Amino acid sequence: MKAKEIRAMSAAELDKKLAELKKELFNLRFQHATNQLDNPNKLADVKRDIARVKTIIREKAAD
Repeated sequence: MKAKEIRAMSAAELDKKLAELKKELFNLRFQHATNQLDNPNKLADVKRDIARVKTIIREKAAD
């Protein structure tokens, strides 16, 4: 996801997206632990997306 796309979301959408990303990260970690993960780079991508969403949430809260 791009930061531009995330900034266009409302606060409720951001919270929902954050929950989805955390759930996806949990599932990816589970697949990684059981050696079923095809693309290990996906873990880093999801972590980055979580960080982006948290950053934008914080920016919007500061306004």
